[in-house]
Amino acid sequence: MSVHEAKINTIADPDIILSVRHLRKQYSATVAVDSVSFEVRRNEIVGLLGPNGAGKTTTINMILGVLEPSAGEIEIEGIALAKQRTRALARTNFAAVYAPLPGNMTVYQNLRFFGLIYDVAQLNARIETLLDQFELRRFRDTKCGVLSSGEQTRVSLAKALLNAPQLLLLDEPTASLDPATAQDIRRSIRDIATHGNGGILWTSHNMYEVQDVCDRVLFLSHGRILLEGNPKTLPGEHGVASLEELFISLAREPLAYAESGR
Repeated sequence: MSVHEAKINTIADPDIILSVRHLRKQYSATVAVDSVSFEVRRNEIVGLLGPNGAGKTTTINMILGVLEPSAGEIEIEGIALAKQRTRALARTNFAAVYAPLPGNMTVYQNLRFFGLIYDVAQLNARIETLLDQFELRRFRDTKCGVLSSGEQTRVSLAKALLNAPQLLLLDEPTASLDPATAQDIRRSIRDIATHGNGGILWTSHNMYEVQDVCDRVLFLSHGRILLEGNPKTLPGEHGVASLEELFISLAREPLAYAESGR
């Protein structure tokens, strides 16, 4: 059993938003995710890091219920996804750079459409609140397809918060943004985690961003978690100067870190 598996709390804890235990996804002879276990706690941003093909998006898609795990358990606020899918996913939402909102619909139309899907109570009031929160009021009747990348990202985040999710999944949310806009988005997400009532699971290849935003990081390689820790102190613990150096080293020589994760 790895240290990551050993850390999973078997007693119900109200501060655990997401619990993943021994998660596995296999396609024929290919294992995309291999016995992954971790938690996301309330008011915490956890970074899920690793090179392309490490298993990050596959893991997120299983948590979202898009993919069915080959083995393992996922609980969202103590609700088993496999047994109470609708109830568990009602507490979840996501935003990803590869999942833009329909460009032929206005900002308001998109928010209303997804709000109806999520069965959001007092939807009109909730939309108005999010338009103000993400400085989108002047784009209310603008089609999303003509917005800038930064504006589209803000709409995607507004959509992701419509149902006030306890678990927010963000897959490369700032990948296409300029540095100034990305900084604004990071600040907004940090505020959501600090002042909200849920937790956030975040994937990114931008190590500066991860160090700036995340409370804890998990390094994946070949579908397994090899390292876990505070992004500000983890590099020094492994004899490198920065999180980016650690990322590169782990991507090139994952076997060198495999034993340290056990």
